[in-house]
Amino acid sequence: MPQARRSRKSRDLTPVHLDVAAIEIGATIHVAAVGSDRDKEPVRTFRTFTDDLHRLADWFVGCGIKTVAMESTGVYWIPIFEILEQRGFEVMVVNARDAKHVPCRKTDVSDAQWLQRLHEYGLLRASFRPQAEIAGLRAYLRQRERLLDYAAAHIPHMQKALTQMNLQLHHVVSDITGVTGITIIRAIVAGERDPSVLASHRETGMPCIRGDDVPGVGGQLPGRAYLRPDPGARTLRRLSNESGGLRQANSGNPDAVEAERRTIREQAASHPAKDSPTQCAGV
Repeated sequence: MPQARRSRKSRDLTPVHLDVAAIEIGATIHVAAVGSDRDKEPVRTFRTFTDDLHRLADWFVGCGIKTVAMESTGVYWIPIFEILEQRGFEVMVVNARDAKHVPCRKTDVSDAQWLQRLHEYGLLRASFRPQAEIAGLRAYLRQRERLLDYAAAHIPHMQKALTQMNLQLHHVVSDITGVTGITIIRAIVAGERDPSVLASHRETGMPCIRGDDVPGVGGQLPGRAYLRPDPGARTLRRLSNESGGLRQANSGNPDAVEAERRTIREQAASHPAKDSPTQCAGV
Protein backbone atom coordinates (compact mmCIF):
# COMPACT_ATOMS: atom_id res chain seq x y z
CA MET A 1 0.00 0.00 0.00
CA PRO A 2 1.25 3.49 -0.73
CA GLN A 3 2.50 5.33 2.32
CA ALA A 4 0.35 8.08 3.69
CA ARG A 5 1.55 11.51 2.70
CA ARG A 6 2.94 13.48 5.61
CA SER A 7 1.37 16.77 6.48
CA ARG A 8 3.07 19.97 5.44
CA LYS A 9 3.77 20.82 9.08
CA SER A 10 5.69 17.59 9.64
CA ARG A 11 7.74 18.25 6.50
CA ASP A 12 8.87 21.72 7.54
CA LEU A 13 12.61 22.14 7.95
CA THR A 14 14.04 22.84 11.37
CA PRO A 15 16.46 25.80 11.55
CA VAL A 16 20.02 24.75 12.21
CA HIS A 17 21.49 28.18 12.96
CA LEU A 18 19.35 30.62 14.90
CA ASP A 19 21.40 33.82 15.06
CA VAL A 20 22.25 34.14 11.37
CA ALA A 21 22.71 36.90 8.84
CA ALA A 22 23.82 37.09 5.23
CA ILE A 23 25.48 39.67 3.03
CA GLU A 24 25.12 40.14 -0.70
CA ILE A 25 28.58 41.38 -1.68
CA GLY A 26 29.01 44.16 -4.23
CA ALA A 27 31.73 46.48 -5.44
CA THR A 28 30.17 49.69 -4.06
CA ILE A 29 27.44 48.45 -1.70
CA HIS A 30 26.77 45.43 0.51
CA VAL A 31 23.18 44.33 1.20
CA ALA A 32 22.84 42.68 4.61
CA ALA A 33 19.86 40.64 5.77
CA VAL A 34 18.86 39.30 9.18
CA GLY A 35 15.77 37.44 10.36
CA SER A 36 12.51 39.34 10.29
CA ASP A 37 12.23 38.91 14.07
CA ARG A 38 15.58 40.65 14.68
CA ASP A 39 14.86 44.14 13.41
CA LYS A 40 12.02 46.22 12.05
CA GLU A 41 14.15 46.73 8.95
CA PRO A 42 15.64 43.26 8.37
CA VAL A 43 17.42 44.22 5.13
CA ARG A 44 19.80 47.17 5.00
CA THR A 45 22.28 48.53 2.48
CA PHE A 46 25.77 49.68 3.45
CA ARG A 47 28.49 51.28 1.39
CA THR A 48 31.89 49.60 1.19
CA PHE A 49 33.93 52.27 3.00
CA THR A 50 35.58 51.23 6.25
CA ASP A 51 33.27 53.26 8.51
CA ASP A 52 30.22 51.77 6.79
CA LEU A 53 31.56 48.24 7.23
CA HIS A 54 31.99 48.87 10.95
CA ARG A 55 28.43 50.20 11.09
CA LEU A 56 27.30 46.96 9.46
CA ALA A 57 29.14 44.97 12.13
CA ASP A 58 27.57 47.13 14.87
CA TRP A 59 24.13 46.44 13.43
CA PHE A 60 24.80 42.70 13.53
CA VAL A 61 25.86 43.00 17.17
CA GLY A 62 22.68 44.87 18.00
CA CYS A 63 20.63 42.15 16.30
CA GLY A 64 22.33 39.40 18.29
CA ILE A 65 23.91 37.82 15.20
CA LYS A 66 26.59 35.17 15.74
CA THR A 67 27.20 33.71 12.28
CA VAL A 68 27.25 35.40 8.87
CA ALA A 69 27.24 33.96 5.35
CA MET A 70 28.45 35.73 2.23
CA GLU A 71 29.27 34.83 -1.34
CA SER A 72 32.84 34.92 -2.62
CA THR A 73 32.39 37.74 -5.11
CA GLY A 74 35.79 38.68 -6.56
CA VAL A 75 37.91 40.14 -3.77
CA TYR A 76 35.22 42.50 -2.52
CA TRP A 77 34.33 40.15 0.33
CA ILE A 78 37.76 40.25 1.99
CA PRO A 79 37.51 43.61 3.89
CA ILE A 80 34.11 42.87 5.45
CA PHE A 81 35.18 39.28 6.13
CA GLU A 82 38.22 40.42 8.10
CA ILE A 83 36.26 43.07 10.03
CA LEU A 84 33.55 40.61 11.03
CA GLU A 85 36.10 37.98 11.97
CA GLN A 86 37.94 40.47 14.17
CA ARG A 87 34.66 41.36 15.87
CA GLY A 88 34.13 37.72 16.85
CA PHE A 89 31.56 36.59 14.29
CA GLU A 90 31.65 33.16 12.72
CA VAL A 91 31.92 34.06 9.05
CA MET A 92 31.16 31.61 6.26
CA VAL A 93 32.26 32.27 2.69
CA VAL A 94 30.20 30.20 0.27
CA ASN A 95 30.42 29.41 -3.39
CA ALA A 96 27.93 31.35 -5.49
CA ARG A 97 27.11 28.15 -7.41
CA ASP A 98 25.41 26.71 -4.32
CA ALA A 99 22.70 29.39 -4.34
CA LYS A 100 22.37 30.57 -7.92
CA HIS A 101 19.59 28.25 -9.15
CA VAL A 102 16.82 30.02 -7.32
CA PRO A 103 13.65 31.38 -8.93
CA CYS A 104 12.82 35.06 -8.73
CA ARG A 105 16.22 36.19 -7.45
CA LYS A 106 16.05 39.48 -9.25
CA THR A 107 17.57 41.97 -6.81
CA ASP A 108 20.35 42.22 -4.25
CA VAL A 109 17.70 42.38 -1.53
CA SER A 110 16.11 39.07 -2.51
CA ASP A 111 19.59 37.55 -2.93
CA ALA A 112 20.56 38.53 0.61
CA GLN A 113 17.29 37.26 2.07
CA TRP A 114 17.59 33.94 0.25
CA LEU A 115 21.21 33.52 1.37
CA GLN A 116 20.16 34.23 4.95
CA ARG A 117 17.38 31.65 4.73
CA LEU A 118 19.72 28.99 3.28
CA HIS A 119 22.24 29.64 6.03
CA GLU A 120 19.55 29.45 8.68
CA TYR A 121 18.61 25.94 7.61
CA GLY A 122 22.19 24.75 7.19
CA LEU A 123 22.04 24.39 3.41
CA LEU A 124 25.32 26.18 2.65
CA ARG A 125 28.83 24.76 2.55
CA ALA A 126 31.71 26.84 3.81
CA SER A 127 34.66 27.39 1.50
CA PHE A 128 38.17 26.86 2.77
CA ARG A 129 39.77 29.96 4.25
CA PRO A 130 43.22 29.54 5.84
CA GLN A 131 44.29 31.17 9.08
CA ALA A 132 45.52 34.76 8.95
CA GLU A 133 49.20 33.75 9.17
CA ILE A 134 48.87 31.23 6.35
CA ALA A 135 46.83 33.65 4.25
CA GLY A 136 49.58 36.28 4.58
CA LEU A 137 52.28 33.81 3.57
CA ARG A 138 50.14 32.59 0.67
CA ALA A 139 49.67 36.15 -0.59
CA TYR A 140 53.44 36.70 -0.44
CA LEU A 141 54.18 33.48 -2.36
CA ARG A 142 51.56 34.30 -4.98
CA GLN A 143 53.05 37.75 -5.48
CA ARG A 144 56.52 36.20 -5.75
CA GLU A 145 55.25 33.80 -8.42
CA ARG A 146 53.70 36.67 -10.38
CA LEU A 147 56.93 38.66 -10.26
CA LEU A 148 58.88 35.67 -11.54
CA ASP A 149 56.40 35.25 -14.39
CA TYR A 150 56.62 38.94 -15.29
CA ALA A 151 60.43 38.84 -15.24
CA ALA A 152 60.52 35.65 -17.33
CA ALA A 153 58.24 37.26 -19.94
CA HIS A 154 60.94 39.89 -20.59
CA ILE A 155 63.59 37.34 -21.56
CA PRO A 156 62.36 36.54 -25.13
CA HIS A 157 61.88 40.26 -25.78
CA MET A 158 65.44 40.95 -24.68
CA GLN A 159 66.69 38.14 -26.95
CA LYS A 160 64.72 39.64 -29.84
CA ALA A 161 66.25 43.07 -29.22
CA LEU A 162 69.74 41.53 -29.15
CA THR A 163 69.07 39.69 -32.41
CA GLN A 164 67.82 42.88 -34.07
CA MET A 165 71.15 44.47 -33.14
CA ASN A 166 73.01 41.37 -34.45
CA LEU A 167 74.33 40.71 -30.97
CA GLN A 168 74.24 36.93 -30.50
CA LEU A 169 74.80 37.01 -26.76
CA HIS A 170 72.11 34.43 -26.03
CA HIS A 171 74.07 31.90 -28.13
CA VAL A 172 77.20 32.46 -26.02
CA VAL A 173 75.83 32.41 -22.47
CA SER A 174 73.14 29.98 -21.34
CA ASP A 175 71.12 32.62 -19.47
CA ILE A 176 71.21 36.26 -20.51
CA THR A 177 69.56 37.19 -17.21
CA GLY A 178 72.36 35.59 -15.22
CA VAL A 179 75.22 37.55 -13.69
CA THR A 180 77.39 37.44 -16.83
CA GLY A 181 74.56 38.15 -19.27
CA ILE A 182 73.09 41.05 -17.30
CA THR A 183 76.53 42.59 -16.72
CA ILE A 184 77.31 42.50 -20.45
CA ILE A 185 73.88 43.88 -21.37
CA ARG A 186 74.22 46.75 -18.91
CA ALA A 187 77.66 47.52 -20.27
CA ILE A 188 76.24 47.64 -23.82
CA VAL A 189 73.40 49.90 -22.70
CA ALA A 190 75.94 52.15 -20.98
CA GLY A 191 77.80 52.58 -24.28
CA GLU A 192 80.57 49.97 -24.14
CA ARG A 193 81.40 48.60 -27.63
CA ASP A 194 84.76 46.85 -27.20
CA PRO A 195 84.22 43.07 -27.53
CA SER A 196 87.23 42.30 -25.34
CA VAL A 197 85.93 44.53 -22.57
CA LEU A 198 82.47 42.98 -22.82
CA ALA A 199 83.95 39.46 -22.73
CA SER A 200 85.90 40.35 -19.58
CA HIS A 201 82.64 40.71 -17.66
CA ARG A 202 82.22 36.94 -17.38
CA GLU A 203 81.57 35.54 -13.92
CA THR A 204 84.34 33.66 -12.14
CA GLY A 205 84.17 29.96 -12.93
CA MET A 206 82.48 30.45 -16.28
CA PRO A 207 84.29 29.18 -19.39
CA CYS A 208 86.42 31.87 -21.00
CA ILE A 209 84.63 34.15 -23.47
CA ARG A 210 86.73 35.64 -26.23
CA GLY A 211 85.92 38.93 -27.88
CA ASP A 212 85.12 37.02 -31.06
CA ASP A 213 82.39 35.18 -29.14
CA VAL A 214 80.38 38.40 -28.89
CA PRO A 215 79.82 39.26 -32.56
CA GLY A 216 78.02 42.26 -33.88
CA VAL A 217 79.21 44.77 -31.30
CA GLY A 218 79.75 48.07 -33.04
CA GLY A 219 78.19 46.77 -36.26
CA GLN A 220 74.51 47.41 -35.60
CA LEU A 221 74.77 49.45 -32.42
CA PRO A 222 75.54 53.17 -32.68
CA GLY A 223 78.80 54.26 -31.14
CA ARG A 224 77.08 56.03 -28.24
CA ALA A 225 73.59 54.68 -27.69
CA TYR A 226 72.71 57.30 -25.12
CA LEU A 227 73.43 60.14 -27.61
CA ARG A 228 71.95 58.51 -30.73
CA PRO A 229 69.00 56.43 -29.54
CA ASP A 230 68.79 53.16 -31.42
CA PRO A 231 65.43 51.32 -31.29
CA GLY A 232 67.06 48.04 -30.32
CA ALA A 233 69.32 49.60 -27.69
CA ARG A 234 66.44 51.63 -26.28
CA THR A 235 64.26 48.51 -26.05
CA LEU A 236 67.09 46.53 -24.47
CA ARG A 237 67.67 49.27 -21.89
CA ARG A 238 64.00 49.38 -20.92
CA LEU A 239 63.63 45.59 -20.74
CA SER A 240 66.80 45.08 -18.72
CA ASN A 241 65.75 47.78 -16.25
CA GLU A 242 62.26 46.30 -15.86
CA SER A 243 63.59 42.76 -15.49
CA GLY A 244 66.15 43.88 -12.93
CA GLY A 245 63.51 45.77 -10.98
CA LEU A 246 61.19 42.77 -10.91
CA ARG A 247 63.94 40.45 -9.74
CA GLN A 248 65.01 42.92 -7.06
CA ALA A 249 61.43 43.26 -5.84
CA ASN A 250 61.18 39.48 -5.75
CA SER A 251 64.40 38.94 -3.81
CA GLY A 252 62.84 39.82 -0.44
CA ASN A 253 64.19 38.14 2.67
CA PRO A 254 64.30 34.36 2.17
CA ASP A 255 65.34 33.77 5.81
CA ALA A 256 62.25 35.57 7.09
CA VAL A 257 60.00 33.59 4.76
CA GLU A 258 61.55 30.29 5.85
CA ALA A 259 61.14 31.28 9.51
CA GLU A 260 57.47 32.04 8.87
CA ARG A 261 57.05 28.65 7.20
CA ARG A 262 58.60 26.88 10.18
CA THR A 263 56.26 28.70 12.56
CA ILE A 264 53.21 27.70 10.53
CA ARG A 265 54.37 24.07 10.32
CA GLU A 266 54.81 23.98 14.11
CA GLN A 267 51.36 25.43 14.64
CA ALA A 268 49.85 22.92 12.22
CA ALA A 269 51.59 20.06 14.02
CA SER A 270 50.26 21.15 17.40
CA HIS A 271 46.72 21.68 16.04
CA PRO A 272 45.83 18.83 13.65
CA ALA A 273 43.54 20.04 10.88
CA LYS A 274 39.98 18.79 10.68
CA ASP A 275 38.24 17.90 7.46
CA SER A 276 38.56 20.99 5.30
CA PRO A 277 35.47 22.52 3.69
CA THR A 278 35.33 22.87 -0.04
CA GLN A 279 37.54 25.34 -1.86
CA CYS A 280 35.97 27.84 -4.23
CA ALA A 281 37.38 30.34 -6.69
CA GLY A 282 38.46 33.68 -5.28
CA VAL A 283 39.08 32.46 -1.73
